[in-house]
Amino acid sequence: MGLRMMVVVAHPDDECFAFGGAIALATRRGVEVNCICLTDGQAASNRGASTDGKDLGRIRREEFAASCQVLGIQHYELLDYHDAQLVHANVHEAGKKLVQRMRTFRPHVVVTFGLDGGLNVHPDHTMVSAITSAAYHWAGRAKRYPELDLKPHLPQRLYHITTNFTLEEREPLMPAPWTCVLDTAEVLPVRIEAFEKHSSQLPVLESVRPYLDKFGQQEFYTLISAATPQPAAMTHDMFDGIRE
Repeated sequence: MGLRMMVVVAHPDDECFAFGGAIALATRRGVEVNCICLTDGQAASNRGASTDGKDLGRIRREEFAASCQVLGIQHYELLDYHDAQLVHANVHEAGKKLVQRMRTFRPHVVVTFGLDGGLNVHPDHTMVSAITSAAYHWAGRAKRYPELDLKPHLPQRLYHITTNFTLEEREPLMPAPWTCVLDTAEVLPVRIEAFEKHSSQLPVLESVRPYLDKFGQQEFYTLISAATPQPAAMTHDMFDGIRE
């Protein structure tokens, strides 16, 4: 078995807008990627051709699948949490779902949002960060969720995405200092192609396209936790030093 990465996001289109560079680089080098999305994005401001929230959720599920295929993601799943309501989610139960998937897929690296909520400081992004980070630790502890009857697994590294810029029109953002800088220039066209699969959200792409053109040549991540004690060090490869 080769290298494996799990990416946990809150909404359809997070996989390409936020993490598209890291994912495209990973799949290009043969890393097996599993992307878990917690909501179907029914509360999005842009409604596309949908007739109601349920219909928008259906559309966005299809868009998510199409985007994942463009990025080369081999495994993708959309869970059933309500968009814009993750602050009310049962953390124990949500964590259990992610622990189950981590113990089954057994990733070397887990990637998610930072607690700052990302560029648009969305509460769902903060919650997916907190739940995923807890699940990262719980997945390796035998006393957590023994009823799953799955062998514990502690991924080698947990990364949170961060940024080297902020959006002036948004609420204040306090991004974490980065420890990993990825050169994503060569996969920016793939990232944009994946975003274009989210037809219902094309107005979003139009609004962020200037930022992608200006800042999309790099992605920034912070090493939050690791399976072994180690000093913080700058790297340009999330899998640096990890053996298959």
